[in-house]
Amino acid sequence: MLMKMLFGLVVVVLVLVMAIMTRPATFRVQRMATISAAADRVFGFVNDFRRWTAWSPWEKLDPNLKRTFSGNPSGVGSVYSWAGNSKAGEGRMAIKESIPNQRVAIDLQFLKPFKARNLTEFMFKPTPEGVNVTWTMSGDSTFATKAISLFSSMDKMVGKDFEQGLVNLKNVAEAETGSLTAGGSANA
Repeated sequence: MLMKMLFGLVVVVLVLVMAIMTRPATFRVQRMATISAAADRVFGFVNDFRRWTAWSPWEKLDPNLKRTFSGNPSGVGSVYSWAGNSKAGEGRMAIKESIPNQRVAIDLQFLKPFKARNLTEFMFKPTPEGVNVTWTMSGDSTFATKAISLFSSMDKMVGKDFEQGLVNLKNVAEAETGSLTAGGSANA
């Protein structure tokens, strides 16, 4: 009886491992929003990590989040490291490509609660309404992320944060643009 139960458990584990191994080797999460502001204005909020506190959906996960900025103040070579509670985790972002008003590419490394390295990209395309911003994250699926994907996809887990981040970015960029058209001034 014990041998049958042990054999059954081994079969279940093997089937589970096989199911995990058949999951896609990579993932891609992408969201887009149109923002009624000039591309350079919106680009400035993304290209300078110090300005992420105004719009990033993760900045408020830990009121005691420790932030470290190093390298260039913005653009290529700019680095942002963070360490926080279990919700915020720990990681590092570095801008590896910055084409004004067109693209920002970021090397994103998570250290805690799990290790991962992903590419995050922001694309900016001017339109008559302002600028279309496309936010994408892609990377390799580890065994752990493949296992998690049996229950929820990366798109479902991260997509809602991207959507909220783009709403926040839209709000801050349009508010800053509004203050400029009302006679105020702001620095990008």
